[in-house]
Amino acid sequence: MWRAVVLSVLLSGCAANTTKQASKSVDAQGKPVVYQVFTRLYGNKNNTNIPWGTIEQNGVGKFADFNDAGLNSIKSLGVSHIWYTGVPHHAAINGFGNDDPDVVKGRAGSPYAIKDYYDVNPDLATNPDNRMAELEALIDRTHAHGMKVIIDIVPNHVARNYHSLNKPAGAEDFGATDNTAVEYHKDNNFYYIVGQDFKVPQGYDPLGGEVHPLADGQFAESPAKWTGNGSRRAQPDINDWFETVKVNFGVKPDGTYDFARLPEGYAQQDYRAHYAFWQKQTVPSTWRKFRDIAYFWLDKGVNGFRYDMAEMVPVEFWSYMNSAIKMRDPNAFLLAEVYNPSLYRDYLHLGKMDYLYDKVEFYDTIKGIIQGKLDTAALLPIQCNLADIEPHMLHFMENHDEHRIAAPEFAGKAEYAKAAMVVSATISRSPTMLYFGQEVGEAGEQDTGFGKKGRTTIFDYWGVPAHQRWMNNGKFDGGQSTEAERSLRDFYRRLMAFTAQSKALTGKYLPIHLENLTGTSGYLPLLFSFARWQDNDRLLIVSNFSQQDDAEFTLKVPSNLINQWQLKDGTYPLKDALYGGEYELQVINGEGAVVIKLEALASVILTL
Repeated sequence: MWRAVVLSVLLSGCAANTTKQASKSVDAQGKPVVYQVFTRLYGNKNNTNIPWGTIEQNGVGKFADFNDAGLNSIKSLGVSHIWYTGVPHHAAINGFGNDDPDVVKGRAGSPYAIKDYYDVNPDLATNPDNRMAELEALIDRTHAHGMKVIIDIVPNHVARNYHSLNKPAGAEDFGATDNTAVEYHKDNNFYYIVGQDFKVPQGYDPLGGEVHPLADGQFAESPAKWTGNGSRRAQPDINDWFETVKVNFGVKPDGTYDFARLPEGYAQQDYRAHYAFWQKQTVPSTWRKFRDIAYFWLDKGVNGFRYDMAEMVPVEFWSYMNSAIKMRDPNAFLLAEVYNPSLYRDYLHLGKMDYLYDKVEFYDTIKGIIQGKLDTAALLPIQCNLADIEPHMLHFMENHDEHRIAAPEFAGKAEYAKAAMVVSATISRSPTMLYFGQEVGEAGEQDTGFGKKGRTTIFDYWGVPAHQRWMNNGKFDGGQSTEAERSLRDFYRRLMAFTAQSKALTGKYLPIHLENLTGTSGYLPLLFSFARWQDNDRLLIVSNFSQQDDAEFTLKVPSNLINQWQLKDGTYPLKDALYGGEYELQVINGEGAVVIKLEALASVILTL
């Protein structure tokens, strides 16, 4: 079915448009590689792993655990940016602030319920009183190893108990001067349910039922505020984001806007024009506060931000925020979580984002292929339809929100995604993101307390077993890893280091998949192939998604690609950039062919 759909799309001219759009090259020697670490877990050497365990029982990772060996280990994966997840001070139940368990998810707390944007999580510091200096030292170490630093900004919501103890002179807390007698005001930071007090949702059993002096089913909030996901009930549902409150960006309760709109044509204007526009406008209080938070972290040496649930915040705010950031640092790396494909271009062109998650289309599709639900041809219309913005659509196979590849809920075995990882990392000009532990096949296979199987917990104190074996008590040499884990990491190292330096991957793209599905070449539907090139750097990439079957076939290289590469009839040597295998491209009468044998789940990146 998919093949017929794709063929119809291509015949309508989509393939030509894809090639035309993709002919624009980006100014880079290779592609960015982002490595997401869950900072609290990354350096934790404790493997006690008691569900709902305390920090004393299960341990916690520290900034200091990112030592030279650890940073060199990350850098060896071709990494250009480390996303340190969970750095800003968030609500937790551990003695630092002693937050109310009735409005904290887990014991260690969600990193997306931030209670002080001008402070860092004390758990992460060897000396909590010196925590900001320890973070600054980590930023300096990261820079010294040739990598840049990304942290989270979560604009849509904050912790119910937001209160900054470390804000700079002149900064004002969210909600500090709100008029709580009205549901909405442009310069209120929150929305209020006037005349009603907040009630803890029914059915939440904090700390797994453990007795705690504050776990009494009560939390003082009067009047109640809207909940983070937009619930307007004083007693949110157990499935709401009840630990957070919704932030007001000047959107009235009826959905209309209380701020200036960008003039016609600003999608084509650069960040300087956007910045100049907003200097003439009066913007809501919340906008200015988040801008100042970004400035604070830029001044600390942070090089960019990952924005949580960006589509829940109006695009005009992002124009204001990101243009201000770019005026400070034109190279700032701005990555947003946006899941509605109809909004992609607005958040890129109007909101001035650098990158968006390619989750709903590319990730979901390639996951379906791995699970045997889709044909590899399902990838073709995605690349076609996103051709004008594909350099901005960040690719990933794991992150903290998604199931681990090795989890039964995804693939059940880390190696089952090897072919998909090659395609994901090489098919477009976009950055690639890895999640710590992915490269050694971490499965997230334990119930941790609030966190559940299949995803590495972001709510609990925990050790991550496969990663801990690679970490080897701070040596980061795989000394305790299994042979399979070391082999998998070697695959990731080879692949990602190549993508980080390949000029061809920043240039043109041409699918050659459909040409190879016809005839008797032996090419199978679970294979996928395409070409990438820029100038004289030319690649043929072929992946075998089958989990059982080896494939021996003749790859057809169509005449239009032979013409674009300006190849005459003859024989051309090819070498696999992953493992060094040697092949030959035979060009006869203007058409090419390569005899290839691929084991199940294997790929080749053939360099001409």
